[in-house]
Amino acid sequence: MITIAMSRGRLLTEAVELFAKAGIDIQAVTKDSRKLIFDFEDLGLKILITRPTDVPSYVEYGAADCGIVGKDTLLESSSNLYEPLDLKIGKCRLVVAAPNGFSMENRTSLRIGTKYPKVSSEFFVAKGISAEIVKLNGSVELAPLAGLSDVIVDLTASGETLKTNNLFEIESIAEITARVVVNKVALKVKSKEIRTLIEKLKKQRMR
Repeated sequence: MITIAMSRGRLLTEAVELFAKAGIDIQAVTKDSRKLIFDFEDLGLKILITRPTDVPSYVEYGAADCGIVGKDTLLESSSNLYEPLDLKIGKCRLVVAAPNGFSMENRTSLRIGTKYPKVSSEFFVAKGISAEIVKLNGSVELAPLAGLSDVIVDLTASGETLKTNNLFEIESIAEITARVVVNKVALKVKSKEIRTLIEKLKKQRMR
């Protein structure tokens, strides 16, 4: 059995569709919102449903052999994992955004509201800007509007949420897609099974 850690939401829906194209039917994971472990014995798979930020930990410490997780989570994490495949799903961007009319010109320090303190700090320090990080877990767009932060660092797909909240994108930090990550020990112990799965997903991703 290969154990795969995934998280609910848009990424799970797109992953299930990609698996289906590869002839792997795991649609049951989208039909029960309370169940956290799904066994597909006929497929040799077990799916664990976790929080997105927990996927790297489940894989790194061996509770799962593989995981499907956004690159944003991997950038923020310090996990020691193999990252053999970009699935090209869950596409979005990690950006710096601010209220309309805001200017970063001549700024030497900023207060930043974000779910990504590590990435944000590294990004602004590299620009020579002192970054005071305000860690948030939701409604990040509210922070500059309420005076909690000067700017935010957050994900955007279409930019519509930013526009709705009178924010504009200042700069893009990274293009984000979902990746397959693999536990280093599992890749040795279950090499054939994991590589076969990756090849099936890779063929569908390339179409």
